[in-house]
Amino acid sequence: MIKNHTQLTRTPPKPYQLFFPIIFLLLIIVFGLVIGPNYYGFKPFPLEIIFLLAAVFSATELLILGYKWEEIQKAIVKKIAKGFPVILIFFAIGLLIGSWIISGTIPMLVHYGINLINPDYIYVIAFIVPIIFSILTGTSWGSIATIGVVIIGIATIAGVDLGITAGAIIGGAYFGDKMSPLSDTTNLASAATDVNLYDHIHSMAYTTVPSAIIAAIIFFGLSVVYPPIAEVNSKLTSQETLTSIEKLFNFNALLIIPPAIVLYGSLTRKPTVPVMLVSAISASILAFFLQDYSLPDIIQTLLKGYDVNMATWEKSVPRNVIILFNRGGLYALNEAIFFTFMVFIFIGILDMVKAMPTLVNIVFKNVKKRWAIILSSLIATAFTNAFTSNQSATSFIIGDAFKPAYDKLKVPRKVLSRSIEDYGTMIETLIPWTASTLFVVATLGVSYADYWHWQLLSILNIFVAPLLAITGIGCFYKKEKNKE
Repeated sequence: MIKNHTQLTRTPPKPYQLFFPIIFLLLIIVFGLVIGPNYYGFKPFPLEIIFLLAAVFSATELLILGYKWEEIQKAIVKKIAKGFPVILIFFAIGLLIGSWIISGTIPMLVHYGINLINPDYIYVIAFIVPIIFSILTGTSWGSIATIGVVIIGIATIAGVDLGITAGAIIGGAYFGDKMSPLSDTTNLASAATDVNLYDHIHSMAYTTVPSAIIAAIIFFGLSVVYPPIAEVNSKLTSQETLTSIEKLFNFNALLIIPPAIVLYGSLTRKPTVPVMLVSAISASILAFFLQDYSLPDIIQTLLKGYDVNMATWEKSVPRNVIILFNRGGLYALNEAIFFTFMVFIFIGILDMVKAMPTLVNIVFKNVKKRWAIILSSLIATAFTNAFTSNQSATSFIIGDAFKPAYDKLKVPRKVLSRSIEDYGTMIETLIPWTASTLFVVATLGVSYADYWHWQLLSILNIFVAPLLAITGIGCFYKKEKNKE
């Protein structure tokens, strides 16, 4: 009886009321991150506080409308439960990086990479190598956390611009991920729109391949504009670094086992977290038998990350080596994890009243042109992903909202599936509060402000995708007509 009474006295949100939490969040972001720091001189608001305030506002609105706190809390817990796999991956990545360092895996790859990679072309190499790795494994995050960490280490030693290097790594990793049939987000976008997986990848190629080619050319040219530091100093620094790494770690062919486990797990579509944990355990075992570190050192590394002070036999370690290897551990991504909780709390409250799909339908229901419906789906995808920080949810929200409109206007659904990735997955690292951005910053150790404008693949794709929509190139209208 109480439950029925609650349902009778509750006032369902009117459509315009669903806009209030979004508007409130936008106002805090603009004031806390733009107006305040630039015009009033105070530090930018922490993103955790921004989303916490937005969550309080949203919850208060629902309480005023008659919803009970128990219901709101249940919705929050449900959202956190759905997003918890992301948090588990954050923990696993921290363990992976720490164990790969103390085992000598990352130091060995950096050591040989310094000798093999020409710093003059490191930007384009940083773009191409993650492409190959991501296509083979189907994971942009895995590519960034493994080969990306190695490349950023080499770039640090070579004295090249870390912002450009990070932008190249991220772009390459995401391009390879989108072109891989093993990618989870690629499979989700095709599933959410009922499109064949390989038709979706073929459609994606029309926007991402031109963007990738242009980005590769620019990264090649940037080697001239932003070259490594003076050659003599670079060689001296590299030699000093190589000598220090050799004193800190023992190299052995068996150190390839941890990354081989990740590669095998990705290729065979094994669950991500267990694969990472097995790789971290194998690296820890190798550290115990092959390196000169004690068991307490290994345990401490898994907890709070590697520290060069553990190498008591080496008293003088170059600063660049300290910066490079002092990282990893269970607490490495604690800020990203805590912020993810704040985002999930806010989104969980919005999900309770189905705010995002309702708003999408309200805003774009009167679009009648083919090019306009494609542009609308791009904008709606960017908006939804920015405020859910969840590409999985975005794929199904936008897919469900736009499939009828695409069918009515005779636009092939593979254009919709492509649009969901073009302005969803591809721009996640350009939005400062998404889980992807937090992961990148924590993993590569390069700030958002330093890398975002060098994430050329996604920036170029932002312009290429609507250009194709307006011109009709790569929209398969003729094929749809022939099909009829």
